Amino acid sequence: MACIKNQQSITSAMKRTVYFVSESTGITAEALGHSLLSQFDTVEFEQVYMPYINSELRAEALTQRMQEAYLRDGARPIVFATMLNERIGAILKSGHCFYMELFEQFAEPLGAELGVPPSRESGRSHAITKPSSYTKRIEAINFAMANDDGVRPDNFRHADVVLVGVSRSGKTPTCLYLAMHYGLRSANYPITEEDFERGELPPEIWSDKDKMFGLTIDPQRLQAIREERRPGSEYASAARCQADIRNAHSMFKRLGVPVLNTTSQSIEEISSQILRSLKTPVV
Repeated sequence: MACIKNQQSITSAMKRTVYFVSESTGITAEALGHSLLSQFDTVEFEQVYMPYINSELRAEALTQRMQEAYLRDGARPIVFATMLNERIGAILKSGHCFYMELFEQFAEPLGAELGVPPSRESGRSHAITKPSSYTKRIEAINFAMANDDGVRPDNFRHADVVLVGVSRSGKTPTCLYLAMHYGLRSANYPITEEDFERGELPPEIWSDKDKMFGLTIDPQRLQAIREERRPGSEYASAARCQADIRNAHSMFKRLGVPVLNTTSQSIEEISSQILRSLKTPVV
């Protein structure tokens, strides 16, 4: 009987409700919380986003939701919080939850080391403290959107980064990430069957070889992605995916451009590799 009870306890602990809570946007709590949760891939997490918990009334309502989650799951919910208002934070801590105040974990020890207390001002991590940097990122995002999917190859000469690869190999999200986080003007070009037949890219693309990166992906993964987009199509067939990747590799080899595999690497990892290869300063 003891073994059965223990097994039931383990099973119930495998599903937990997680709240990302902030008195502001919650971006910081979400980002760090996600990073921590990724280390526990055997646990199923139901993730709930609770930004702008900026009054005691809202905090009390949230503690009631936590209690309901505890009764439903049989385990107390986990709370990742960036709550600088101590009164509101105290209300949340009093709820039936495992509470992690992220600023307390890091800002207080850092303040002790620096000899300066943290300001405890809400929204500082996302404030526009450098207008020139903010403007550059907005311009980079607009550039990436205007030069997505090979729409304006004649404009690629103004890009900091040019990504080429077959359809659905991860070009667009990588371009947007580079623009949003690093202010890089990123453009991308999808290699087509016509390009494969010619054996080369358009001249406007080829002239930007020094800032070009080829993206590749395993054919099986590519097929799964394309099948979601166009089920049962020739475009999503195994033969087409294998041929596209094989031809793209041959083209990249002839061009002599760096090749990055997006199959199992995150956008952050791919972008980091691109940044290490660039000489362009980032914001």
